Amino acid sequence: MGLFKKLFCWIAVAFLILSLTLMGLGYWLRSKLPTGDKVALIKVEGVINSSGDILKLLKEVEENKHIKALVLRVNSPGGAVGASQEIYRELKRVREEYKKPVVVSMGNVAASGGLYISLPANVIFAEGGTITGSIGVIIQKLDVQKLADKLGVKLEVVKTGKYKDILNPFREMTPEEREYLLRLEKDVLNQFKEAVVENRKGKLKVDIDQIADGRIFTGHQAVEIGLVDRLGNLEDAISEAAKLAGIKGKPVVVELKKNPPLMKRLLGASLKGSLPFDTSTTLGIYYLMY
Repeated sequence: MGLFKKLFCWIAVAFLILSLTLMGLGYWLRSKLPTGDKVALIKVEGVINSSGDILKLLKEVEENKHIKALVLRVNSPGGAVGASQEIYRELKRVREEYKKPVVVSMGNVAASGGLYISLPANVIFAEGGTITGSIGVIIQKLDVQKLADKLGVKLEVVKTGKYKDILNPFREMTPEEREYLLRLEKDVLNQFKEAVVENRKGKLKVDIDQIADGRIFTGHQAVEIGLVDRLGNLEDAISEAAKLAGIKGKPVVVELKKNPPLMKRLLGASLKGSLPFDTSTTLGIYYLMY
């Protein structure tokens, strides 16, 4: 037993020394980076379930005097409405309050909430085959009533109002409840439509109601209707951001990303970020492409 304890202590000490060494190396490498004008690169990938990590990176863009422009690389089908709106609002702040150009580069998919967070950009790039659009709102409800009946499971609910368990999976939704949710969705959809009209003013070539029915577009089609500015890749977006910021020559690009805790890096990524819904709540209103 004593030998085991000693071995464990030595492993723990070695692990700590390695961690401190890597941290020190990281700080040293950062100190060696050029201190001139930079273009920041932030990637939004996968379903948008939360905004916290992206908001922290955007704050770094705002506060770092050497960062003169931002390129947002979007490869997302969208996600939670609240999180998408928080990212959208902070991007507007980067552009309007801090006077730093924002350029979006759309990847394979930048639809629904992915499109929503792209709207504040000075310029939006997409590839011809990028999938975008999907302007709409979706609420999902599981129905496990028949399965519960087969298993002999019964859920009793005590509630203070008739809408309190509106998404209860153990019963059918009433027509009145369905109409109530539809009114809620229309309100959130109108917010999306208003954002498109505001940010694509003078660029959108069709009436917003013609495209706000959930339909998707290729990047090529999106350029034709004015939902996207130009066809181009990430390098084109970086060049445009540098041009808008007045940076001469080839810009220094700094990718900003959240460094997860060491244990999380060793054990692997969280499953939560890969799910197409927010597992922290039973109710979700989404700008999400399916």
